Amino acid sequence: MKYGESFFDIAYLILAIGIGIYLLAKAGGKLQKLMGAAALVLGCGDAFHLVPRVLNYFVEKDFTAALGIGKLITSITMTVFYILMYEIFLHNFKVHVNKSISTAVWGLSAVRIALCLFPQNAWLSNNSPLLWGIVRNIPFAILGLIIVILYFKYRKEDTCFRFVWLYVTLSFLFYIPVVVGADAVPLLGALMLPKTICYVLILLTFLKKKKEIS
Repeated sequence: MKYGESFFDIAYLILAIGIGIYLLAKAGGKLQKLMGAAALVLGCGDAFHLVPRVLNYFVEKDFTAALGIGKLITSITMTVFYILMYEIFLHNFKVHVNKSISTAVWGLSAVRIALCLFPQNAWLSNNSPLLWGIVRNIPFAILGLIIVILYFKYRKEDTCFRFVWLYVTLSFLFYIPVVVGADAVPLLGALMLPKTICYVLILLTFLKKKKEIS
């Protein structure tokens, strides 16, 4: 298990960061820069959690604090990723959305990040309170729902992005059981693997879009 998961995690990080660097290096416009930034934020943010996780399998050392800090950083960078997904939507579909939607996206993101920074999350311990795990993910889930609705509404207007709404939906469906029940049922943690695959599909969508507009 540890070898398979470790290989998967490392391959994912290399792919995500590699795609981010490639898109930024070859960017010919704002949309490509946003896609590259999103991929890089996703990969680098996840690295703070996944690298200690992999090391924990093979190094005799207490990685509790490193894993906790990694989860905190990943929680914040995932929020930034969805802000970038919103900006990608605006620049790709060229639509004028109600200002209340932008306010909601930025407001929910700010609340989510603020909640992540509360000491009650107990990031540095092995006993992070379930209640705070749920509370900090409520604005995150609403943010994700907004992204899903927007991409679903305009899915027929762009063949490259037509399934993004589905990838985001599935990622949350895999993620929520982990937040709610992984402490009681550790096996639920395995759902993070298909969740990660959903993000890989989003990154591959970025590459497909890059090829289309080049």
